[in-house]
Amino acid sequence: MTPTYARAIHWFRRDLRLTDNSALHAAVAAAGEVVTAYVVSPWKGSHAWTGPPRQAFLASCLAALEGEVARVGGRLIFRRGAALAELERLVRETRAEAIFFNRDPDPHGQKVEAALAVRCREWGVALHGFKDVVLHEKGEVLTGAEKPYRVFTPYRRNWEAQPKPPVLPSVTRLVAPGAGLASDGVPTLATWGLGACGAVLPEAGERAARQRMERALDRVIPRYAETRNTPLGETTSRLSADLRMGTLSVRELYHRVVALAEAGSAEVKVSAQTYVGELAWREFYMQVLGHFPEVLEQEFDPSWRGLPWSYDESRLQRWKDGMTGFPIVDAGMRELRGTGQMHNRVRMIVAMFLTKDLRLDWRLGEHYFMQALIDGEIASNNGGWQWSAGTGADAAPYFRIQNPWSQTKTYDPKGAYIRRWVPELAQAPLEALLGPAEDSLWGRRGGYPAPMVNHKEERERTLEMFKAHRAAQGR
Repeated sequence: MTPTYARAIHWFRRDLRLTDNSALHAAVAAAGEVVTAYVVSPWKGSHAWTGPPRQAFLASCLAALEGEVARVGGRLIFRRGAALAELERLVRETRAEAIFFNRDPDPHGQKVEAALAVRCREWGVALHGFKDVVLHEKGEVLTGAEKPYRVFTPYRRNWEAQPKPPVLPSVTRLVAPGAGLASDGVPTLATWGLGACGAVLPEAGERAARQRMERALDRVIPRYAETRNTPLGETTSRLSADLRMGTLSVRELYHRVVALAEAGSAEVKVSAQTYVGELAWREFYMQVLGHFPEVLEQEFDPSWRGLPWSYDESRLQRWKDGMTGFPIVDAGMRELRGTGQMHNRVRMIVAMFLTKDLRLDWRLGEHYFMQALIDGEIASNNGGWQWSAGTGADAAPYFRIQNPWSQTKTYDPKGAYIRRWVPELAQAPLEALLGPAEDSLWGRRGGYPAPMVNHKEERERTLEMFKAHRAAQGR
């Protein structure tokens, strides 16, 4: 069969894999030769949406991808600079007739795609974009009035009713242009002007992601409904970073979980359905961001805009350092610093502590998470923080304020997670981990502080803040 194009470019973005890759699969089918390329962003020193842990993980994923591309006969070209300028250079150098890419769900990426479409018309180059990051893009799951959903449960029902795209074959052979095409090489933290990453990161790349998926399908997802709120041990899939980088296909993961449910017991079915619900939450927040991009700057619910949040730097720093004196909060913050990840239940606990006990602006926490997480997904991160603050789409009501001590008793009743991440408390009495204690009970082990605030008192102050804001608006 004669190819449509003699040569095409596949632009890798959030799809760092050969298996079930929509745009790459299409490029190989349509072109005689495929130039695979990744454009490294030119920013230096700092970025609002990422930090050393995620960039270190990204660099390792790219190194693994370079090896996978070479294994099937291709060559991954790295260029550093603005995406449009570098893609234009590649088009000129390779005389490519088309560019293939997978669409980005985030507003910034979509702006780049729109600009690229204009430029490709000027260059006389065909442009092909594909759905790949999600099962359903923002315009596919709408209300009966063709409006975006603001509440999760009806969104999920509609989302589940939509037919899901099938899994595509893996690319097993690439025909690349001859030698001579320049590449800037795999990026490192120094490429972005970043210092060392202090976190111990998981193995990166498609093969490692697939191993994690198999392990999760075997050990975690069959018991997910029972274990997912337990913060220590193999209780969640830990695949969010793989989905973020695209080293794992959300289509394949979804279909594998559904197959597990169909073949499993009633308990397995419930757990698999619970896990699928988490994939739906991911896409719910992506469609919220897609339809309401202002949520990155403002509260989703306009009635909560203008709340008198605090910006106390010293309190914020104690939270970041895991030195609040609330063991479950500090364990979560130290897990984040040590691994670039945090258990989802604990993410809710630390976020609600920041916003409801310290009354610090949720945007401060949102920003810090994006700097520290390796799975930093803009939409999910924003949605989670606004949920905890009580300001977001289908958020927890403002008067629902989690008690860190009660959360500890429910989800870490033996203090195992706390003792793992707060070594100063490894030998502390269990009572000191489950509730406010006298100084003699804490023993001030290793300099660990007493609680920085009184939860009961702060809860009342927070309720007063929200109620006063509502009253000022005449509500």
